[in-house]
Amino acid sequence: MASVKVAPENLEERLIFGALVGTWGFYLLGALYVVGPVLAMSLIGIYFWRCYASAWRPNTPQPAPVPLGVWVWLFGMGAMLVALLIAHIGEDLGFGQTLKSSIGWLKGWALLALFPLAGACLRIRPKLVIRAVGWFAVQTLALVPFLVLAALLHLPPKLYVSPLQIIGGPGPEFFSVYLYIVDPSNGASRWQFVTPWAPAAGMLGNLIFILAFFESDRRFRWLGFIAAVTICLMTKSRMAMLFLAIYPPLLWTAARLARPALLAVGAAGAAIAGIVAGPIIDAVASAIQAFRSARADSTRVREALGRIAIDRWWDEAPIWGHGIVHRGPHHVEFMPIGSHHTWFGLLFVKGIVGLLALALPIAWTMVEMVLLSQVSALGRLGLSVCVMLVFYSFGENLEILAYLFWPGMVLLGAAFGEAARPQRVALPVQGAR
Repeated sequence: MASVKVAPENLEERLIFGALVGTWGFYLLGALYVVGPVLAMSLIGIYFWRCYASAWRPNTPQPAPVPLGVWVWLFGMGAMLVALLIAHIGEDLGFGQTLKSSIGWLKGWALLALFPLAGACLRIRPKLVIRAVGWFAVQTLALVPFLVLAALLHLPPKLYVSPLQIIGGPGPEFFSVYLYIVDPSNGASRWQFVTPWAPAAGMLGNLIFILAFFESDRRFRWLGFIAAVTICLMTKSRMAMLFLAIYPPLLWTAARLARPALLAVGAAGAAIAGIVAGPIIDAVASAIQAFRSARADSTRVREALGRIAIDRWWDEAPIWGHGIVHRGPHHVEFMPIGSHHTWFGLLFVKGIVGLLALALPIAWTMVEMVLLSQVSALGRLGLSVCVMLVFYSFGENLEILAYLFWPGMVLLGAAFGEAARPQRVALPVQGAR
């Protein structure tokens, strides 16, 4: 079967395709953390230019109206900025820190609204984004033998830190180039590919896995599956491997929620589960314990960081939060309080306002995508992205990694756009069945 070529057809598609196909090149330059925000600003610039120019230039395409789901994300991420500013004023953090934090918001939380806006309103074909991610997967597979060989030969794990670090970011690891890393707990090799740490690479692998289900070309689809599984195994990320296991049945079920047969089977399954609830609960408890014990030190640090974040949020800044992260104590290895968990981080930094600013858009998206998934493959893709965000919100800080999973947000925006239109985007692919 010959591969069907999918090539960019306009400026926005060329920017997206170039950013994704050039991911490894940008990583080697230490520029990947910069590419995401710059791409978002470029796409939004195109959007506003077309809104302005379409009124007096006949050949300028008019952007599509902003769907309601995208408005929810825009208001939610705007509320994040409001919470940030009020917390900085309340904590008397000064103009310099406020400006720095506002730029951080623009490079993080704002991307969760800007990329859906671009995906919904600009002329970006979902199959173009999916194919571009497929090319990144192919490149990664080709590089895997060299990355493994580097570890076997005990080459230096870290090659260099890019001079672009001067731009500023969460830390030097976002501008560092690694061949592999060594797990300090057991001395084993792990790989983080183009990401700042291994679990983040697992999240990227899961995104590749999702998009492979919606790839129309069989060869790219299977190469995507192989690359995704390879990445997740090499990162040794527990969350990534768990997601690989639960996603296929979840996708199958979500696409059939409106079918009476599935509802009947679900009711029967619930009745049987009630009868044998004891063994099921024991099995689940054992699985959870095994999951926690797989990396006991990591679990201990994560849980301690969460407890500290909750206690200090409630006692010190319940409404607007502390404005910035604080360094943790020795027993959490001095890691920032609220890290490794989006919700704890939001409560600590932006208070209950910040938590609701993310929870409400995610809840809206989940409901809208569940409804759309019953009639649309793109709805199932949007639902898959939303589920991944919820899943990883309990193990990562989403805003810090938005520059990596932005293709999913573009496709989520495309799904919002389809929900607002009567016609459906054709995706004759495995995920549509």
